[in-house]
Amino acid sequence: MTHSAYPMPAMPAHSRGTTLLLNVAHAIDHMFLLIFATAISVIAADFGMASWEQLMPYGAASFLLFGLGSIPAGRLGDLWGRRPMMQVFFFGMGASALLVAATQNAWQMAVALALLGAFASIYHPVGIPMLLQTTPRPGWTIGVNGLTGNLGIALAALSTGVAVKYVGWRAAFALPGIVAIGCGIVFARITPAEAHAPAKRAARTEAIPAAVVARVFLVMTTAAATGGLLFNFTTNGNPELLKERLDGIVNDPAALGLLMAIVYAVASLAQLVVGWLLDRYPLKRIYVAILALQPPLFLLAAHAQGWRLYALQILFMIAVFGAIPFTDVLIARYVDDRMRSRVAGVRLAISLGVSSIAVALLGPVVKAAGFPMLLVVLALVAMCTLATVAFLPGDARSLQPAE
Repeated sequence: MTHSAYPMPAMPAHSRGTTLLLNVAHAIDHMFLLIFATAISVIAADFGMASWEQLMPYGAASFLLFGLGSIPAGRLGDLWGRRPMMQVFFFGMGASALLVAATQNAWQMAVALALLGAFASIYHPVGIPMLLQTTPRPGWTIGVNGLTGNLGIALAALSTGVAVKYVGWRAAFALPGIVAIGCGIVFARITPAEAHAPAKRAARTEAIPAAVVARVFLVMTTAAATGGLLFNFTTNGNPELLKERLDGIVNDPAALGLLMAIVYAVASLAQLVVGWLLDRYPLKRIYVAILALQPPLFLLAAHAQGWRLYALQILFMIAVFGAIPFTDVLIARYVDDRMRSRVAGVRLAISLGVSSIAVALLGPVVKAAGFPMLLVVLALVAMCTLATVAFLPGDARSLQPAE
C-alpha cells in the first residue's frame, strides 16, 4: 500500500463545467437525502400515521446504505473509473427520487429511500477524490465543495417547504429528480473519458510511514463516526426542533422552510473559512478549536425557546458543518490518489453505518425523552469527538515532501 503526503496534481485540471457539476452533485447528494426529513410530517399524515416519529425509522435504511454502499462505490471508482461512476450517480439519484415520489405507503417509501441511499453512497468516495486529483489547494477545494453540499441541505429545506405548501410532497422529490437526470446528461457530454482508471496510474508522491497513516485512519474514522452522528441527528431533527420551538410564532411550512434554509446557508459558509485555514495553518489546531465549540452550544440550545433557539441553531450548525472538511483533507494529505476512493469508501462505510443509527433512533428518542435530552446527548457525543481528535499526529503539513 502506498501512502502519500500532500498531493501534487499531475493531471490536466477539470473544465469549469465539470468542476461545477461535481460540486452540484454534492448539493444533490445531501438535498435528496433530507427531503424526506423535511416533509416527514406531511408524508406521515398522507400515509395515515398519527405522528412523524412513527415514520422516521422507515428512512433508516437509506442512511445505512448511504454508508455501506461507499465500499463498492469507492472500489469501482478506483478500478473502473470515477467519470462512469458519477454518471451512475446522477441517473440513479434522479430515477430513485422519481420512485420515492410514486410510493403509496411506509414500506414502499422505505424501499425507495433505501435505493436512493445506495446511489447517494457513490458521491463522497468518488466525486470528492475526482475533484482533488487535479487541485493544488485541497483545503479550499474541499471548503467550496462542502459549501455546495450544505447549500443542498438548505435547498432541501426551502424547496420542500414551498413544494409541500403549493404542490404537495411528491413534487418535492420528483422535480429535483428530473434536474439530476438533466445534470447527468450534461456531465456525460462535457467530461472527457479517463485515459486510465485511478488504480492503474503511476504513483506521484513520496511515502509516509505506515504506522502514522494507520493512526490517522483510526482517529479519522472514529471522529467521522461520532461527527456523523451529530450531522445526522441535527440535519434530520432540525426541522421538527424548529417547528416545536417556534410554535405560535411561525407556523407556515414555507416560512419554516425558509428559516431552516437560512440556518444551513449561513452555517455552510464556515466550510469556506475552514478550507482557507487548512491550506495555511496546522490542521489539528483548527480541528480542535471547531470541535470545542460544539458541546456548550448544544447544552445552551437544550432548553432555549423561540428566536433564542433559532440563533443557537445557527451557531451549533456552524460548528457541525465547520468540522466536515477535516476528514477529506486528511485523506488528501495521507493517501495516494490511486486508492483514495477505496480508503474513503471504507471510512465512510464505518462512519455512516454507525451514524445511520441516528435516523432510526431520532423519532423514538424524541418521543420518549424530548429534544432537550437529545441535545444533551449530542453535547456528550461532541465531547467524544474532541477527545478522539486529540490523538491525531501534529501538523500533517510537516510530512509533506519538498516540491
